[in-house]
Amino acid sequence: MKNIPATLLALVVLAVVGGLAFVYSGVYNVAATNKHSALVHWVLHTTMEKSVERRAENIKSPANISLSDPKTIEMGFRHYDEMCTTCHGAPGIKPGEAHDGLNPQPPALAEHAKEMSPGELFWVIKHGVRMTGMPAWGPTHSDDKIWAMVAFLKALPGITPAQYKTMQAAASQAPDDDHDHDH
Repeated sequence: MKNIPATLLALVVLAVVGGLAFVYSGVYNVAATNKHSALVHWVLHTTMEKSVERRAENIKSPANISLSDPKTIEMGFRHYDEMCTTCHGAPGIKPGEAHDGLNPQPPALAEHAKEMSPGELFWVIKHGVRMTGMPAWGPTHSDDKIWAMVAFLKALPGITPAQYKTMQAAASQAPDDDHDHDH
């Protein structure tokens, strides 16, 4: 029984030394062209999902914003079309070249957004996700504009390619009053 604390301490020291040796060895290939093993992918993805779930569990849209309001969805569409299609694509629009070079690759939000709560989408858009290429839009966009993007993302799974093109045409004719990047 007296050796248990010493054994535990030795295991901790060994784990720390082994971890540092691994980090400083450079043996792990961090190239985006090198796919993660299934285990590493699971660990990273599960960590990200659980982190977002925990931080977003109490986030609710403000009372003054309706996620089903067509004007809110339209504002969110404008931001999505301008900032997000390069990586995430859209109905009838393939992601740009940046998508193929990212590891992990950004999800197709027309499918993925329906699996996430509005609070989770808000948190990810506002804060971004480290080491994924997902930027934090909170420093350049007000919460109201981020909620508009959430409204659009919740509507996105039901939007057809033809509807998306119609939205693009309408947006190109409308005044550009909601694109100011505020801090």
